[in-house]
Amino acid sequence: MGKSVILLGASGLTGSYVLQYVLKDDSYDEVILFNRSALGVNHPKIKEYVIDLLDLKSQEEHFKADIVICCIGTTKAKTPDKTLYKQIDYGIPVAAAELCVLNNISKFLVISSLGADENSKVFYSKTKGEMEAKVLSLGITSTNVLQPSLISGHRNEKRAGEFAAKLLMKVINPLLFGRLKKYKSIHPDTIAKALIYLANHEYESGIIPSDKIEELATL
Repeated sequence: MGKSVILLGASGLTGSYVLQYVLKDDSYDEVILFNRSALGVNHPKIKEYVIDLLDLKSQEEHFKADIVICCIGTTKAKTPDKTLYKQIDYGIPVAAAELCVLNNISKFLVISSLGADENSKVFYSKTKGEMEAKVLSLGITSTNVLQPSLISGHRNEKRAGEFAAKLLMKVINPLLFGRLKKYKSIHPDTIAKALIYLANHEYESGIIPSDKIEELATL
C-alpha cells in the first residue's frame, strides 16, 4: 500500500510543483489537499477539502496522512494587515504541526524563509522565526524547516518590488559563493524537489538553509 500526503498551499508557486511531483510518484496513493477554494485539478489520487484555512484545527477528523508538506505563505504586499499576516504565516503552519501531533503523523515539512529569527525586530522575520521555533518544539518525529532565499519564477499576481529584486539577483547570483551561496535566489521547482526528497527519505530534523535545499534537490 502506498503512502498518503497532505499538501497545504497546492495552488501556490512552490506548492503547485510539489503537487505535480506527488501525483506522478507511484509511492503515493493519496494526495489530500486543504484549500480555501477548489483547485480545479481532477486526479484519482486527490482528495480535496475546501475550507477556511485559518480554521484548520477544525479538520482534525480529515487531517490524517503519513506526511504533511506545508507550502503556505504570504507577503507584506499581499497581506499588509499584520494580524492577518501572522494568522497565515504563523497560525496555519503551527495548526498543521499540532494536528500532526494529535493524529500521530510522524513527518512534517514546512517552508519558511532565509533570515527567519524569532528574536528579530523585523515583524516578518520574527513571525517566521516564531513559527519555526514552535513547530520544532512539538516533538514530531521528523520535522524539517526549509529556509529558501528569494524565490524566483513567475507568479500570477504582480509584485513590483519582488520583480525588481529578482532582476537584481540575476546579476548578483554569480557572485555569491562560499558562505554567501545561501543567499542566491532559488527556483520553486528546486524547493519542490528538495521537499520530495525529504518526504521520501530519512533525514535529521532541523532547519535547512537555501544552499542545502539546492543540494537536496539534486539527490
